[in-house]
Amino acid sequence: MKAAVTLKENYEFRRTYQKGVSAVSPVMVLYCRKNRLGRNRLGLVSSKKLGHAVVRNRARRRLRELFRRRLREVYRLEKPQLKTGYDIILVARSRTATAPWPELQKQFRRLCRKVDLMKDPV
Repeated sequence: MKAAVTLKENYEFRRTYQKGVSAVSPVMVLYCRKNRLGRNRLGLVSSKKLGHAVVRNRARRRLRELFRRRLREVYRLEKPQLKTGYDIILVARSRTATAPWPELQKQFRRLCRKVDLMKDPV
């Protein structure tokens, strides 16, 4: 699996926050906005509200893990169903660090459907 293409610049995050759509769950918040690149880009965020650096880094690591190792299965299965050409930002919430993997995957799919990132079934 290729390395994920990520959002890195502050202006990319701000543009997605301001002009994109969002969906909220108890575990994470998903923001997305259409880009003109023809591929999806991912940004992971955890705020200081989560706690000190160890807690924030754990939440980010879990989200990153979801998109690396665990998402290989989810992404492989969901890839044909996900639309391409979007900037996606996942914001960790307090439950992200302790939620079980199946819950993270379930919430990610639910949020993707909510913001219409899934292709229409044929």
